[in-house]
Amino acid sequence: MIRREVARGRSRFDLLLRHHGKDLYLEVKSCTLFGNGVAMFPDAVTQRGRKHLMELARMGSAGIKTAVLFIVHYPLVHWFMPDYHTDYAFSTAFLEAKDHVMILPVAIEWRPDLTVGPEVKILEVPWGYLQEEIGDRGSYLLILSIDNGMALEIGRLGRLSFRRGYYLYVGSAMKNLEARIRRHLRKTKKHHWHIDCLTAHAGTIIPLPVRSSQRDECEIAKALSSIMQPGPPGFGSSDCQCQTHLFFSETNPLHSKAFHEVLQSFRMRHP
Repeated sequence: MIRREVARGRSRFDLLLRHHGKDLYLEVKSCTLFGNGVAMFPDAVTQRGRKHLMELARMGSAGIKTAVLFIVHYPLVHWFMPDYHTDYAFSTAFLEAKDHVMILPVAIEWRPDLTVGPEVKILEVPWGYLQEEIGDRGSYLLILSIDNGMALEIGRLGRLSFRRGYYLYVGSAMKNLEARIRRHLRKTKKHHWHIDCLTAHAGTIIPLPVRSSQRDECEIAKALSSIMQPGPPGFGSSDCQCQTHLFFSETNPLHSKAFHEVLQSFRMRHP
């Protein structure tokens, strides 16, 4: 190791190393999101992380040795992937950087006394799978808070009552997923889908993309039906065999372990 906190271009990197007689710029990231044998980074949008990747890729394309070390704090995983559901921009930068930056995902084990165990396992990055799955398409969930009970006219479904609480809607867009989600977040728009009537009167709206090359909305709706109360029959499901694509919870689903297990089962699929 030559020195820490090294400025280069428009970024500052964690370490400057000497590797086989040449300088190597190393950025270190901490990964705490894992499940189903998969570790994913980041667990929140990171503009700084994307900037680092792009800068390292530019340096690598100019012949400078660069690397990113992803430290996964759990030993029982086998694959490492960018969290393309949470941060699409970082994930596309991750794919673009792979030919110019050494990607080093390693899993470590913490002992009960908070020392690190001796085993360090290098994880596989399923590049072919990522090339197929990282795209602006897939399914999505919308968590809507309804602060006061109300009755609304919902197209051919007629006048429906909605209780105070949280509603969770499942939809899909097999192209332009981000644009579809942005449309749902707008309060003012021409009503086209059943959900448009409800988003116009919701308090907060939290989108949760589930990017995939497959249309999973009906499978997600089926999984949610086992842990949440179904909404009005036919809501959002006029073109499929599902009873409904809208579900109700008195409390915020984000505070429910069962909901996170369902979400994880679709977001953290191993290749």
